[in-house]
Amino acid sequence: MNQPEQQQDTPGVQAEMTPRPDCGEESYRGSGRLTGKAAVITGGDSGIGRAVAIAYAREGADVLISYLNEDSDAKDTAHYVEEAGRKAVLVKGDISQPQHCRDIIDKAMSEFGRIDVLVSNAAFQMTHETLEEIPDEEWDYTFATNVSAFFHLAKAAVPHMQPGASIIGSSSVNSDMPSPTLAPYAATKAAIANFCASLAQMYGERGIRANSVAPGPVWTPLIPATMPPEKVSQFGSQVPLGRAGQPVELAPVYVLLASDEGSYISGARIAVTGGNPIL
Repeated sequence: MNQPEQQQDTPGVQAEMTPRPDCGEESYRGSGRLTGKAAVITGGDSGIGRAVAIAYAREGADVLISYLNEDSDAKDTAHYVEEAGRKAVLVKGDISQPQHCRDIIDKAMSEFGRIDVLVSNAAFQMTHETLEEIPDEEWDYTFATNVSAFFHLAKAAVPHMQPGASIIGSSSVNSDMPSPTLAPYAATKAAIANFCASLAQMYGERGIRANSVAPGPVWTPLIPATMPPEKVSQFGSQVPLGRAGQPVELAPVYVLLASDEGSYISGARIAVTGGNPIL
C-alpha cells in the first residue's frame, strides 16, 4: 500500500504524517528482557527511535531520548515510556555539535547512574540528483550528524559501560546498495556499519558488544521531510514485500541486540529490509 503524496520541512514531525507510523504504541508487548537497564537513544522522538524507546521501556529499561527540536513528538514518546513505568529523560539539541553529544552522556549518567545501551539512531538525509546540487555545508552536516556524533557519543559512553553493555548503530540497506540520489547519507550508513565492526573488535575483551541494524525503507518523518512528494508516494513499493516497513517492525531486533539474549552477537550488521539482501 502506497502513501499519499506529502511533504514536510526537515526534520519532520510524526504527528503530521499520513498515515501515522506505527511505533508499537498499541501493539508492542514487553517480557522483561531489559529489566534494570538504562539506554540512550538519539532520534528517539519519532520513527525507529520512538519504536525502540517504547519497546525498551516495556522491556524494563529507563530511557534517555535525544532529539533535535521536535518537542511534541518527544513529549509523546516520553509519555509512552512513563506509562510503561520507566523513567524518561528528554534532551533537546543538535548532535552535530560534539559537546552536545558529551552532554547527552553526562545527563544519562546523572539521571541513571549507568549506561547499558547506546543506540546511535538520529540521522539526516536529503535527496539530490547530482553532486553539483549538494552544498558543501550539507555534506559536512550529514557526516557530522550521522557519523561524527556516533563517535563522540561512543567515546563518552564507553568509559561508563560494564560487561554486557551494548552499542547499536542504525545503518541502512544503503550501506550495501547505495542510492545515487542519497549519496552523502549512503556513505554515512556504510561508515556506521564499519565503525560498529571496529568497536566490536576493540571492546570485545571488555564484554561490550557493538552491532548495527540495516533497515530498508521504513515509514518515518525523515521520508516526507527529505524526499519529493512523488517519491514519498512510491516509497517502499520496490522491495520484495511490496511496502514500506513500520518502525515497530524494527524494534524487536534492537531489543535482541540490547538484551542478554544477544550475548554472542557482536560485529554484526542485521538486515531488516523487506526482502532486499545485503552482502
